[in-house]
Amino acid sequence: MQFGASIFFTDYSISPAELGVALEERGFDSVWAAEHSHIPVPRRTPPPGGGELAKRYYDVMDPFVTLTAAAAATKTLKVGTGVCLIIQRDTIQTAKLVASIDQVSGGRFLFGIGGGWNAEEIEAHGTVFTTRMKKMREQIEAMKLIWTKSTAEYNGEIVKVPSMMTWPKPVQKPYPPILLGGAFPWAARRAVRYGDGWYPNASSGNPDEYVPSFRKMAADAGRDPASLPVTIGGAPEDLAKLQQFRDLGVARVNVTLPAESAAQILPILDRWSGLIRQLGT
Repeated sequence: MQFGASIFFTDYSISPAELGVALEERGFDSVWAAEHSHIPVPRRTPPPGGGELAKRYYDVMDPFVTLTAAAAATKTLKVGTGVCLIIQRDTIQTAKLVASIDQVSGGRFLFGIGGGWNAEEIEAHGTVFTTRMKKMREQIEAMKLIWTKSTAEYNGEIVKVPSMMTWPKPVQKPYPPILLGGAFPWAARRAVRYGDGWYPNASSGNPDEYVPSFRKMAADAGRDPASLPVTIGGAPEDLAKLQQFRDLGVARVNVTLPAESAAQILPILDRWSGLIRQLGT
């Protein structure tokens, strides 16, 4: 089982390069950057879990910029979006961003995606909130063609890509892994339908139930469950829980880091490094 770390990179958090190096030195396999383009004012939609929306949501940087910085400072660390709100992005331009970061990182990009929760933010980009999940599927279907065909064309109900050519193509073939973020069963179904893995949160249900259910869902759909690895986000700093995830065959767990300085982040990583060593014994 691998270990990753996710964070909202801001202008006051640890820098992407410094975090990337620190993670690589401590045996982590990946860093994951969150995304929000902006927070509308006023906002009707409550945040997941309720309460006040944390400052980091307003301040987070663009994930493709921060992950490129992390990739340039490291040699083996994978860089992932956790998650990219593609429903707020142009399909053709996002396909080029993904291919470009996969090129400059030497094939280390992981494409975590999600449909988002902030209706006002999503609608500000011209996306209809109620059909955003259909748009996300069509965007991925179109991107797969862009990444794998010299001439690509897609004609969905929402997404239209006229016949076009673009390079570069991704280093990873046929394209970087697409991980569907979200809870069981909805995001799990999307992962089975058009993804290469599933990215739930540790707090969204019981892994003892949803991990085996996801694998059965995949098998029932004619997909090999082994081809759809599970990455669990929000992993607790608890050895017994980590052993549970490992025994369930989870491919990776991600610790959620606060948007804080290196002085506060590095001790957290050191504690996690100790847990990783214990788990390996």
